[in-house]
Amino acid sequence: MQNVLNSVKGTALGVAEYLTPVLKESKFRETGVLTPEEFVAAGDHLTHHCPTWAWAIGDEDRAKSYMPKDKQFLITRNVPCYRRCKQMEYVGEETLVEEGDADGGWVETHHYNPDGEASGSGLEQKVCEMTLDGSKADDDEEAADMDDPRNSGEAGGDDDDDADAIDMDEFEESGMLEEYDPSRAEIPQPVKKKDSTADGDSVIHTRTYDLHITYDKYYQTPRLWVVGYDENRKPLTMEEMYEDVSQDHAKKTVTMENHPHLPGPPMASVHPCKHADIMKKIIQTVEEGGGELGVHMYLIIFLKFVQTVIPTIEYDFTQNFNITNK
Repeated sequence: MQNVLNSVKGTALGVAEYLTPVLKESKFRETGVLTPEEFVAAGDHLTHHCPTWAWAIGDEDRAKSYMPKDKQFLITRNVPCYRRCKQMEYVGEETLVEEGDADGGWVETHHYNPDGEASGSGLEQKVCEMTLDGSKADDDEEAADMDDPRNSGEAGGDDDDDADAIDMDEFEESGMLEEYDPSRAEIPQPVKKKDSTADGDSVIHTRTYDLHITYDKYYQTPRLWVVGYDENRKPLTMEEMYEDVSQDHAKKTVTMENHPHLPGPPMASVHPCKHADIMKKIIQTVEEGGGELGVHMYLIIFLKFVQTVIPTIEYDFTQNFNITNK
């Protein structure tokens, strides 16, 4: 029944997109949306800094007139997916990023330390990772130094100076360098199978995905599409692809729809109805912190918050990037 509703909704949105005029004036800071020109600029920035992404043309009969002929959409291929979402065991809880909508909102997963405090949450965690000032990291280091008895002048004292130095070779051999971290998520390792063509050696059989980013003219935001393959490059079924999607989003935020630039069977797509709202909140948070977010950074940030929907597809290699401070 849900698939039927998604199909009807997709058809209605297709008609609405056809009737929607192309956005000409930038409204990035006000509403978090993009013009086609801004989407191309963000795509050029992504392909420059992440060579695994490239522009694609698609089917000529489906080319969009408001996009350059040689830059219709973005694509990256053969992205590994080592485990299914249901295999992931998180130490923590989940909260909604967007509440009060029929689709159930966006889910943000938190990891907790033993003392019960969250190690990071929501948009604040993501924005903290995007800033350059490093004030949070400096404060944490300073607090750690204050708590260290060696720096307090009370405990230790001259006894520390007279104590024998620790033999680091013995310390390493004792295994103390590999202590268990209770705040770390316990994620099962991929299952290894024997490949008869590899002389009996154990190799990891893993799924791979091709990811596409298109421009949605109706929502005026990027839209992510994914298509998966098994270890023999055989296309995954619809239900198999849903195994690699957060179950809070499967068949709601993620639905099977026809690709706007390619013929063939439906592909899994992350619905763009929340993208502009999330981006607007990120922009506001950065500006409140004295920073400035350029439109060229849109797709890099987009890929980071979409990771909550497909957490086991390891496509994001944009670990660090710069934001200009005022």
